[in-house]
Amino acid sequence: MDDTVNVRYMVDDVSAAVDFYTKHFDFSLQSNAAPAFADVVRGHLRLLLSGPTSSAGRPMPDGRKPEAGGWNRIEFVVDDIEAEVERLRSEGVPFRNDIVTGPGGKQILVEDPAGNLIEIFEAASR
Repeated sequence: MDDTVNVRYMVDDVSAAVDFYTKHFDFSLQSNAAPAFADVVRGHLRLLLSGPTSSAGRPMPDGRKPEAGGWNRIEFVVDDIEAEVERLRSEGVPFRNDIVTGPGGKQILVEDPAGNLIEIFEAASR
């Protein structure tokens, strides 16, 4: 059984998404059929980047169109969230909120070029 997890993100611009994930989050480009589709890999995560002209971007039978920028997200666990946020902000990465703290730890939401989310998470000390 393959240990790779595939996650599909609808994006507005496949090339911008590839640049974003490879530059800021150490993904490697696996294949590129821009402007329709590309996939990038980081460890056991394969992120499928589907543009409006991809088969995944076709309208549904009821007319609804898949679109980017929802609230589902991938999560990256870090040891020092403040340092990671500082690094990403210095690179011009946009955030949807500020760091919030809860019983399980701290988190913040990054937006990719299409508005899809990436959660940066630091677990609470135990």
